[in-house]
Amino acid sequence: MKRSFVWVGALLLSLLIGCSANPYSKTNRAHKKQAREYARELKTFPQEHTDDALLNYGPYPVGTTNFSLRKPNYVIIHHTAQNSVDHTLKTFTLRRTSVSSHYVIGKDGEIYQMLNDYYRGWHAGAGKWGNSTDLNSSSIGIELDNNGYEPFAEAQIESLLELLEVLKERHGIPTANFIGHADIAPGRKVDPNPNFPWETLAEEGFGHWYDEIEVSPKVVGDSLISSKEIREIELVENEILEEGKAADSLHLTIDPMLALRVIGYDVSDLEAAIRSFKIHFIQKDINSELSDEDLKILYNLYQKYL
Repeated sequence: MKRSFVWVGALLLSLLIGCSANPYSKTNRAHKKQAREYARELKTFPQEHTDDALLNYGPYPVGTTNFSLRKPNYVIIHHTAQNSVDHTLKTFTLRRTSVSSHYVIGKDGEIYQMLNDYYRGWHAGAGKWGNSTDLNSSSIGIELDNNGYEPFAEAQIESLLELLEVLKERHGIPTANFIGHADIAPGRKVDPNPNFPWETLAEEGFGHWYDEIEVSPKVVGDSLISSKEIREIELVENEILEEGKAADSLHLTIDPMLALRVIGYDVSDLEAAIRSFKIHFIQKDINSELSDEDLKILYNLYQKYL
């Protein structure tokens, strides 16, 4: 009898230790329950939904053999703007916050995957990139433990690069589609902060970066054009004028708004779009003004996104 009590006591103790080892055991159970509910929905055969009984279906159900899971096409990088990685994990496990991310990376490089890549996370919000207005449905969110102002830890960036390599290979994500939260939400978000090493990511194939070029673009009226092209156009214009023809049709210019839109920015608020562009690519003097050097960078990047 004593041995039985000892065995039961040891079992209870081990269960208590197991539960206390993971402070998120309760929310993990909730996660698994919700995943099972979605799995049941996915297993429902076509024409078996009870809420579409009024539809004029054919005499028998037919399920195609050609299908797969929806796959993410973007990776959106954030900083947490919170006190610690534990603070962020807690935030993402409280239902009332209505916010989540697929991955969280601590300063020490530890990676927490909080959501299956194929699930729709709640991290992008009301963002827009190119013609995509529902980034949550087509992206993977990665949160980096960072208060929003500090540099990013070396171990953290190393883990991020390793994770990005896996995600790019797993899902076939295009190079240009590794972007930041500020990119998709100009004027609303500023993460990851200007300390983020976008150039390092681009060198590894995760996003674009600009080249060192000699030709500097200049603004002509409201348009953006390289000084080399200005000289070429002037020569052509002179030839046309010498022949007595009008040069009104020579408008081979690209304006800053168009360049930003081609890259992917929402330019409905041009000043906000410029600031987001500078957070990502200039990383200093974050304002709505484009200097000659900024224009050079914008023009170079515009050509990469064509």
